[in-house]
Amino acid sequence: MKRSVTILVGAFALVALAGTAFAALRVPQVTVNGGSLQGYLNSVGESINVGTDQVDVQRWASTVSNNSTFTIQVELAGNAGSNAYGIYNAGLVAPPLYQVFPGAATSGWFAVASFRTAPVRVIVNLFDASAALQGTTTYLGADKNDFGFYLQQNPGLTFFTQDGRNPGSLAQALTYAGTGLNSGSWWLCWEDLTTSQGSDYDFDDAVLFLESVNPTPVNKTTWGSLKARFR
Repeated sequence: MKRSVTILVGAFALVALAGTAFAALRVPQVTVNGGSLQGYLNSVGESINVGTDQVDVQRWASTVSNNSTFTIQVELAGNAGSNAYGIYNAGLVAPPLYQVFPGAATSGWFAVASFRTAPVRVIVNLFDASAALQGTTTYLGADKNDFGFYLQQNPGLTFFTQDGRNPGSLAQALTYAGTGLNSGSWWLCWEDLTTSQGSDYDFDDAVLFLESVNPTPVNKTTWGSLKARFR
């Protein structure tokens, strides 16, 4: 049965790990069923073809700053109350999961996360829709130079931006380069079920907007300019 679209809108001072200045397209492109993801991207002014513009970015790195900070604003539907989202160290065989949003997060919640050193860690501050702090969590060992994103069912499976970590090595997340005013930014679009679980593979179950993101070489940004985009 078709579920409502889940939208996660975020801003990241990050860098996509790619071999050249522009990420290559996925080969082959993944089939995206239905028109809901295309409709959403159209509605926010993107000139993206969801069936042909998928780029091959599955892991990420922070900017040159030792205090790279990003925010995520969340709208939950469909499997709201169960799916959790976060980051993990992409280079580890069995990485720990650093949760950003719990399944209990509801529409309008947002998080601010910062990578720090001495010791190496990421600090996640979680807020509700009224900007009331819900908690601060520190994850030791978070690798700002090589990490991915995950979606975790509760109970159930965990999906990763790295295809090879998913059941059958299938894509559960697709990445698109922003266009127009969003040039230099990225969209990360999730499918939160497998075929055996009844997936419709429309990749609209969660959408992350990664702002101020570029493949190497890095374009510098400041936290002040990043926050200004969300006022």
